[in-house]
Amino acid sequence: MTNNAADRCETWYICKYLSPIGLITLASNGTAVTGAWFEGQKYYASTLKGAYEEKEVPALSRAKLWLDAYFAGIQPREELPLAFEGCSPFRKKVYEILLGIPFGSTTTYGEIARRIEAESGAKTSARAVGGAVGHNPVSIIVPCHRVLGKDGSLTGYAGGIERKIALLRLEGVDADRRCITKNNAHVR
Repeated sequence: MTNNAADRCETWYICKYLSPIGLITLASNGTAVTGAWFEGQKYYASTLKGAYEEKEVPALSRAKLWLDAYFAGIQPREELPLAFEGCSPFRKKVYEILLGIPFGSTTTYGEIARRIEAESGAKTSARAVGGAVGHNPVSIIVPCHRVLGKDGSLTGYAGGIERKIALLRLEGVDADRRCITKNNAHVR
């Protein structure tokens, strides 16, 4: 599903996608999807460096079809070519793990950290995983919204907690029963 080709891209392409929960900017290096950001989200277009052209290349057309299926409540079957350009090896590893979280399922930052530790032998904190998850450049397609706090709480989401809740509900996760963490206070 991923293409870890060169981290430098000469020409970037973007297009817009109007989702039920907000406008999304999609980006490509010409062969793979490199970005999907909600307008105005934290770290918006963080990996989109240099000049870009507004043009719907095949990778972006495929991403739009994938998102159409997703927002229709259907688990997309097509694997998209992805490139995590400009991302560290640690972040790329976290994104690979996120891609393995099944539609309608969740995991925690701590579980991801334990998995990385088990696979690499390197001590990894849930906080480090949270930093990588928070900087995910390919929202929704790389399902960072499926990651919860250790107590099952709906912790932050770069696109906004309301969108995280909407995405989980779309996948059939009972987001209403989860505790939302805001400024370290739990609210229902």
